[in-house]
Amino acid sequence: MAEHTTEIKSRIKALIGQGESSEVEFKSARGGFPGSFWESYSAFANTNGGTIVLGVVEKDNRFSFDGLTEETIVRYKKIFWDCAHNKGKISVCLPRETDVRIEQIEESYILICDIPRANYELRPVYIGSNPFGSTYRRNHEGDYLCTDAEVRRMFADAEHDRHSQDGRILTGFEFERDIDKESLHQYRQTLASLQPTHPWIGISDMDFLKKIGAYTKEYETGKEGFTLAGILMFGKYDSITNPSGDPMYFVDYRERIATDNPDIRWTHRIYPDGMWEANLYQYYVRVYNRLIQSLPRPFMIKDGVRQEETPAHDAVREALINCIIHQDVNAQGHIIVERTDKSLVFMNQGMMLVSRQQYFEGGRSICRNPILQKMFMMLGRAEKAGSGVDKIVSGWKYLGWPLPTVAEETRPDYVVLTMQLGTEPHKKTPQENPTRKTHKKTPQENPTRKTNKQELRREQILKFCVEPKSLSDIMQHLELKDRKNVMEVYINPMIDAGALAMTEPDNPTSRNQMYVAVRENIE
Repeated sequence: MAEHTTEIKSRIKALIGQGESSEVEFKSARGGFPGSFWESYSAFANTNGGTIVLGVVEKDNRFSFDGLTEETIVRYKKIFWDCAHNKGKISVCLPRETDVRIEQIEESYILICDIPRANYELRPVYIGSNPFGSTYRRNHEGDYLCTDAEVRRMFADAEHDRHSQDGRILTGFEFERDIDKESLHQYRQTLASLQPTHPWIGISDMDFLKKIGAYTKEYETGKEGFTLAGILMFGKYDSITNPSGDPMYFVDYRERIATDNPDIRWTHRIYPDGMWEANLYQYYVRVYNRLIQSLPRPFMIKDGVRQEETPAHDAVREALINCIIHQDVNAQGHIIVERTDKSLVFMNQGMMLVSRQQYFEGGRSICRNPILQKMFMMLGRAEKAGSGVDKIVSGWKYLGWPLPTVAEETRPDYVVLTMQLGTEPHKKTPQENPTRKTHKKTPQENPTRKTNKQELRREQILKFCVEPKSLSDIMQHLELKDRKNVMEVYINPMIDAGALAMTEPDNPTSRNQMYVAVRENIE
């Protein structure tokens, strides 16, 4: 018994030692069961869960016990359960019997209530019968009353299985005016290179858009048109931000590397600057190609062919796609991806639909934008079975780098995935990297060596261009700087030989022009 009491005291003292935080709340109950208890209950349920300790007083950061009797605390426990099961008091009862317990510390009794995070189907959790004006959430400053917009977003999340955000049919949008054909054709070219026998390869653009969910018709109402997913993925930027679409749409990639100059905020940035059609597909391709430059490319041979990508590349790809497909387009904010010398950070607006524990456990697919998810899955780029997070974790484990972390921020709501960059686990040697110069070039250099080097670079291009890549991306990958030379020695001959294809063959000088390997040459 003495051991048990010591254990309890240690646990309570540990809670008190933490002080009030986003997941711990102390409440005095000397004057009766506090009405503010239910505000904290609602707040914890709608955020990350937490613990309410009844019978502890806090003043000037110092905690002391109320000195409640056993009889009083037993009565408070009954009041709690009576109210928790009364929908007129609180909308849903979340705790189990074991989550609510009485403990004794010396001569004082306290009630400890562990409030779980509510599943998205049960949110918002609110006091009384009206969710508006009686729904709370939690941040580091305590409980705060949700706005009507926040409450509506919780209801939308609860209904997302039947009414997904990206499935909304938009009125007045047209193929010729609002779809960026270059982006659509790049996507179709990538699909054709990955799955050359797919039955959708030869169908018209409009039929293709219908197949992937970018254009749909509701049988019940007869309403038809482009979905929000279709316009976000392939639309022109001006069309996306039209009041009938997503007027608050914005995507941002920020890069700050290899600089100690405090006057330089970002060394590279990708955002809607009018130089490209800033739809989600173009954003994905451009940002992914920048992010993977932070990864080491160890020498790997599989079936006699050098492999340029590793599990870490899969991790970055999944993190970027997750950021895109889990965004809440109704929430304040926008997609932000940041790369520094120390980390990759992925931020999408909105709340998580699962807890952080469920997020890392995986195995359950809950996606706020399932049509966008399907579009990436068509390219083999997204996981529906909840294993995308597994790829993120295992990819970083593969490099021996710190495991990724996920956090939720409030007001504005953001989900933040941070992937710390470690040191390169394995340094290349000259023998392992045949494309790197290991000697000074002389007039007597063997021409055969030069030919072999070009062949190796062509191989590298094929492996690198499994997904469409721009000329600048290819040059950076090869560590070459002469654009004209790269085009004349590598790109154009490979196109003529049928090894490489342009994503925009009818417009070779397009600002969106990229190059993709023809599948039969990379198997």
